[in-house]
Amino acid sequence: MLTDKIRSLISAENMLSTGDCVVCGLSGGADSVCLLLAMKGLAEELGITVEALHVNHCLRGAESQRDEDFCRELCGRLAVPFTAVSCDVKGFAEQHSLSTEEAARKLRYGIFAEYSQGKKLATAHNADDNLETMILNLVRGTALKGLSGIPAVRGNIIRPLLTVTRREIESFLSEQGQSFVTDSTNLSDDYTRNKIRHRIVPLLCELNPSTAVTAARSAAALREENAFIESETDRAEAECRCSNTFTGLARYPAVIRKRCAARLLSENAVPYSCDRLCAADKLIVGGGKLNVSGDRYLVSDGRTFSLETIPGRTEIPELSAELVPGANSIFPEKELICEVLLCDNLKKTEPVNKMLTYYLLDYDKIIGRTVIRNRRNGDRIRLAGRDFTSSVKKLINEKIPAKERPLLHFIEDECGTILAEGLGIADRVRPDGSTRRVMKITIRNI
Repeated sequence: MLTDKIRSLISAENMLSTGDCVVCGLSGGADSVCLLLAMKGLAEELGITVEALHVNHCLRGAESQRDEDFCRELCGRLAVPFTAVSCDVKGFAEQHSLSTEEAARKLRYGIFAEYSQGKKLATAHNADDNLETMILNLVRGTALKGLSGIPAVRGNIIRPLLTVTRREIESFLSEQGQSFVTDSTNLSDDYTRNKIRHRIVPLLCELNPSTAVTAARSAAALREENAFIESETDRAEAECRCSNTFTGLARYPAVIRKRCAARLLSENAVPYSCDRLCAADKLIVGGGKLNVSGDRYLVSDGRTFSLETIPGRTEIPELSAELVPGANSIFPEKELICEVLLCDNLKKTEPVNKMLTYYLLDYDKIIGRTVIRNRRNGDRIRLAGRDFTSSVKKLINEKIPAKERPLLHFIEDECGTILAEGLGIADRVRPDGSTRRVMKITIRNI
């Protein structure tokens, strides 16, 4: 049954071709051990070769070494070529102001990419992992793509176990008489995903024991629908777009119009949010003009829709960059430091140096990518503790000295402004009693 599911998914998603070399990510846990055994068992039938790659994060001392030794012994017994790579997750996390979880993932996928060049990389994500990802994306806020869960294929990465449940994996290993190791950190609720796995998923399974299976089917359907929308967006672009101008876009459905607007903004490095796409869609249909960044405007007469530069309409120069961990700088006179910290590790937040400004945001409430920028015409924010949205211009005029206004930092995610220097943070990212990780923002003169 399990092998049939894997074979079916490989075929449906065109994961492999005869002659491919498949590098299996092998942690030693049940999922990855099952993946290795299954791919080894199908190798002759599929006309592929199989290798294994183990990443030792060096986080659990003797337990980490135990996992590596287990994987080496298993591959030796199966006659599978084995590579082990060690990395310093703690050092990388401190250097780049990342959580341990994020640092481990970045390093792991960097190693995966390096050692799988010219090959296929198989990871052991299963139906339960897919369900957890869908829940996590739903909680953080997402559109159709996020609700589609984990893609079965992305570049050279394949996920043959994506329709297989964790229970099926454990039954398969039991039938094979194959042992595996358990990462002790997976038993803790310190990480958001573990909390979903240990608390939320069991409640869903009380309502439907087959929740992971039904979610996998739903995710597959959503991916199919998302692919159709993307293809329709491609068609609309081919028919309507010339450079940064669309002609006749208004005749398409709203979902296509918004995706075209999103592509237009993204390709021109203009940050956007759900609200901005809705505003752009109103322009496409009804005409008008919308300032989106510095002297750049979305302009529509109801027939054409374009991104245009209109000099002289604003005195504010455009300054923006992706927000990255560590030091950020868009002004020569100031620096913004971004750190992601577990609440348990958060030290005293009051600045010792009164020249520093600190802000704390609930990291898990931030939606999608984040951008650091200066102020824009039309900026609005609902500050923490308030039940209404305010004009940033009005608040700045009330609270900020004129000479300081050109050098104010703003941070926005995919749903709008989440921090305005000198004013505060958005209410939707305010830390509360359930906050596990915070984004700490420090601003200082340099």
